[in-house]
Amino acid sequence: MSAGSAKVARDPVHHPLFARCYARFSEAAETRAGMASVRRRLLGGLSGRVIEVGAGNGLNFAHYPDTVSEVVAIEPERVLRRLAVEAALRAAVPVDVAPGAAEALPVKSEAFDAAVVSLVLCSVRDVPRSLAELRRVLRPGGEVRFFEHGRGGGRVMRFTQHALDRTVWPLLTGGCHVAREPVGALREAGFELGPYRRTLMPENGPALPTSYCVLGTAWRPSGDAATDRR
Repeated sequence: MSAGSAKVARDPVHHPLFARCYARFSEAAETRAGMASVRRRLLGGLSGRVIEVGAGNGLNFAHYPDTVSEVVAIEPERVLRRLAVEAALRAAVPVDVAPGAAEALPVKSEAFDAAVVSLVLCSVRDVPRSLAELRRVLRPGGEVRFFEHGRGGGRVMRFTQHALDRTVWPLLTGGCHVAREPVGALREAGFELGPYRRTLMPENGPALPTSYCVLGTAWRPSGDAATDRR
């Protein structure tokens, strides 16, 4: 794979208008919502070969430590992938951007020491299948770093989140859902949960349906045997 392979005719995801809006919003959130510091905490201490699933416009790339030997960044949306290729050229570590969907990662089994998912599980079409793929491509004992938003707040907020998911929110936001439970999904997929921290984003702003976030670590069990040897 190479950055040039990002130019393909068929894309598993196509949300060009949302992608452009997301790119502008996410860049503003780096400082205004404190996302840059979250990214540093998310990626600090990683080493070896890393796969980042749903790399978006590549804002994580600048925060990978130099102990990382290579990042393979998968992004299905063409507009965001083009921006990620540009970000990869500025990164201090080697970053290879490629097209692909979380449900069918175009890489070999047990090929990575670590995996990163950052604001991704909210929008994949099939969460269990995506996490099964993540488990497949990690070596036994491999680490997952995650920063995701999901269900939270009181009864009224949770009702609002479910109502949004059933109506307009996924249509307006490129398939995003606000009421998923990423920690539970990781546990059900067979990962061993490490420390994680729930937080509001932005920390000092009003609580929105998208504000309930979790930052943490999980592992593929060290004795786990792969079922797919692609």
